[in-house]
Amino acid sequence: MATSIHPTAIVEPGAELGVDCEIHPYAIVKRWVKLGDRSTVHPFAVVGGDPQDLKFSGVTSWARIGAGVRIREHVTIHRATGEGQATVIGDNCLLMAGAHVAHDCIVGKDVVIANAVLLAGHVEVGDYAILGGGGGFHQFMRIGEGTMVGGGARCTVDLPPFSLAAERDELVGLNVLGLKRRGVPREAIREIKAAFQLVYTSAGNIREVAAQALASGQFSSAEAGRFLGFFAGGKRGFARARSLEADETEKD
Repeated sequence: MATSIHPTAIVEPGAELGVDCEIHPYAIVKRWVKLGDRSTVHPFAVVGGDPQDLKFSGVTSWARIGAGVRIREHVTIHRATGEGQATVIGDNCLLMAGAHVAHDCIVGKDVVIANAVLLAGHVEVGDYAILGGGGGFHQFMRIGEGTMVGGGARCTVDLPPFSLAAERDELVGLNVLGLKRRGVPREAIREIKAAFQLVYTSAGNIREVAAQALASGQFSSAEAGRFLGFFAGGKRGFARARSLEADETEKD
């Protein structure tokens, strides 16, 4: 089927639409957008608006939306702040009504962003993450692959891959069900659990603990490697495990 632009929708000159897209009535796709194949923009969503950044100088930047992305009512996605840069939404994401993705965010594939979630600028969201309704996420933080965040959470620091997060910067466990649904092997899940326990029960700096565990060779699965490798990056520090918080005074 051909791309469909409904009456009263606005697609500005310069926007690039893939095949089999659908732009619903009253949706707005700005000139700085590249929309992937089979993506849908629902009424009153605005894709590719200017950044809400006082330093923005009107440079040429983009919002790049992958294939099979569903953008529901009143979603706003802003383009990047730097010349030639892009805010990115990966393939097969679902952005539910009222969600906001600010400038320079990078969202992976198969991500679910529920109603009224607010992503500040430069947030990175890993593949397969699920962000519960009404959650707020601080600028420059990272949300790891396969992480599930509870509704109404307030997150200001990095959330490691495969975790369950809630409330204010709290980890409440691992997203084991999500791993199983993705078909991650049992041995890999066992290693992720062991890596999580090691990182969050060992004394010392959390980055150093994770780096030493990764270098030790005791974890062979790619998933455990990605979990441990996550702690080498980022600018915001890391969420603490709820039951272990009292013992985490030395971790950044």
